[in-house]
Amino acid sequence: MADKKLRVGIIGTGGISNAHTQKYLMMKDDVEIVAGADIVPGKAEEYFKRYEIDAKAYTDHKEMIEKEELDAVSVCTYNRTHAECTIDALNAGIHVLLEKPMCVTLEEAVQIMRAEKASGKILSIGFQPRFDANMQQIKKIVESGVLGEIYYIQTGGGRRRGIPGGTFIEDKTAGIGALGDIGCYSLDMVLNAIGYPKPLTVSGYTSDFFGKSVEYSGEYNASRFSVDDFAAAFIRLEGGIILDFRISWAMHMDTPGDTLIYGKKGALRIPSTDCWNGSVGGPMTLYHDVAGQQTQTTLPLHGGCDCFFHKVRSFVEAIQNGGTAPIPSSQILYNQAIIDGIGKSAKLGREIEIEIPEI
Repeated sequence: MADKKLRVGIIGTGGISNAHTQKYLMMKDDVEIVAGADIVPGKAEEYFKRYEIDAKAYTDHKEMIEKEELDAVSVCTYNRTHAECTIDALNAGIHVLLEKPMCVTLEEAVQIMRAEKASGKILSIGFQPRFDANMQQIKKIVESGVLGEIYYIQTGGGRRRGIPGGTFIEDKTAGIGALGDIGCYSLDMVLNAIGYPKPLTVSGYTSDFFGKSVEYSGEYNASRFSVDDFAAAFIRLEGGIILDFRISWAMHMDTPGDTLIYGKKGALRIPSTDCWNGSVGGPMTLYHDVAGQQTQTTLPLHGGCDCFFHKVRSFVEAIQNGGTAPIPSSQILYNQAIIDGIGKSAKLGREIEIEIPEI
């Protein structure tokens, strides 16, 4: 496969698709963007004209998949259509780079994975923070054993004021709000570090006070707002690990707290950011005992990373080399199960068990 260019299609030519296209264009020796689809008439045509790309434009992704000989697609649509577009592509024998969140519900995630399994194609989920050296350092610290057995984690993040607009704030398009937009990143940061243990139970809470406030959102956006702008949960994971989680688009606070990983031999503090951006807010601190003395070790931050490029590049290389998905759905299934469980628990007002069907 590496001796010919991959024929790539873009499904959804909204905001996030620009990052995908820009990175693909940095790989012109390996990738050719040949088509794109967007449900808004004329949008895909204007998109390709802006990038000076000679590609075929469609208003129906199914028609694009049927008529074009594609090796891969990037799914960059709003959350509610992630599952449909991804399953259609996989069923057609096309590799998929799927933007986060994976989808809206656990049931959709299971359907996606079943299609992936039947197709034998690569499905990678869009969690570019995985490629940040600071994120990788967190995982290395846990795996080194310096913290000992992990038993409790506090994580989350958010914005004091930062509700997006457009399709992000309506249930009919987004399905989930802050939970899906930035909550999935926060969960992945710690779950990936500890090896993605299976979630067992969740007691969740969600609210939408700011999004529905005319004073905050304006009359138009407030009338449309129908997702969460804040969520919190207490999650029990396999192995006896407790996960205390909170995420926010808007609140009367600059942060819901740093990420803390508690182990039986040590603990790690990961400073939060003012606006959750996929990295860490400052040097991390390792709390441990050295020769019987309580000690704090400051860990310097690593330099910048074009993480989005590495996300797309790793997907392309996996296809070329017959490799495996850089960000596998088998992990993100648990991420999605937690998000889904938080929403369901919040509606019921009680803790629920997380039941994940066989794939």
